[in-house]
Amino acid sequence: MSKHVFLTGPPGVGKTTLIQKVTQALKSSGVPIDGFYTQEVREGGRRTGFDVVTLSGNRGPLSRVSPSSDSSASRREYRVGQYVVDLVSFEQLVLPMLRNVNHGGDTEKRICVIDEIGKMELFSQPFIQAVRQTLAGSGTVVLGTIPIPKGKPLDLVEEIRSRKDVKVFNVSKENRNSILQDILAAVESCRK
Repeated sequence: MSKHVFLTGPPGVGKTTLIQKVTQALKSSGVPIDGFYTQEVREGGRRTGFDVVTLSGNRGPLSRVSPSSDSSASRREYRVGQYVVDLVSFEQLVLPMLRNVNHGGDTEKRICVIDEIGKMELFSQPFIQAVRQTLAGSGTVVLGTIPIPKGKPLDLVEEIRSRKDVKVFNVSKENRNSILQDILAAVESCRK
């Protein structure tokens, strides 16, 4: 029996867009839902980084492009390719929300959107702990995204992929427009 629903697929295939559509649909039917998604930040047609946007309307930087010749690398720097991750900003936005979800005393299951559990987010040990706790709890259905395996496996991602209580949808250009109802149905059945 699935307890959680995750989407996976190549970058740019539309996972976040699908998450947003599912979120809208659930919100409008009155389902308690919280969480965050990741949005790219563009300036003058180029992608300059990613923001974390919470469903309650808060937004902050997750990462920004930074030239590797940058001399400010004296403090511990978390890099993914050309991006430097702003862990403080990420944790301030996401951790209170995740802890809050875990303490929900509601009788009905709430949904927690986690988009995404990827390389940038996994620099945060407290985030990893909070996600594990949320997955283990009984009162929350996680609707999340994970990257497709590429390079060195990410522990938490592989752990999620192989969990018996997680249903994983593979999103592709072919199915991304027809898969919405299936995802909604899967989330609804997890809430039962």
